[in-house]
Amino acid sequence: MARRKSLQKLPPIPEKKYFPIREAAILCGVASHVLRYWEKEFSQLKPLRRCTQRAYRREDIELIRHIRDLLYGHNLSIMGVKQRLIEEFKDGRPKVFPSLDDVANTSRELAIKQLSEIDLTELDLIIRKLEKTRETLLN
Repeated sequence: MARRKSLQKLPPIPEKKYFPIREAAILCGVASHVLRYWEKEFSQLKPLRRCTQRAYRREDIELIRHIRDLLYGHNLSIMGVKQRLIEEFKDGRPKVFPSLDDVANTSRELAIKQLSEIDLTELDLIIRKLEKTRETLLN
């Protein structure tokens, strides 16, 4: 079994809806060009596009951190990470719910906001699929 490397501690993810690529790179401990490359390699990583700008959501940041941990922490190859993500995404995108400790440490309003954002991420996913279908039809 491969030995797990110790990775640098990452900063907490701020309470924002969207992050530009530069900020996402800092939050994930990788360079911007690495994020662009990973978008091509991992089909599960699909940040929103606003004109030519990428907009990463919290779930994208969490996925990038997971990919980083698998690649650099567990020493998996790109192909190994792809296979692992396919398995994890087999039943759709894994939902990341706030932990009970996180919810207990926040105000009631913020906890409700965090829980309601789960539905918004599902809607964003549907919108992206519709936009992709529209692009395909227009081309």
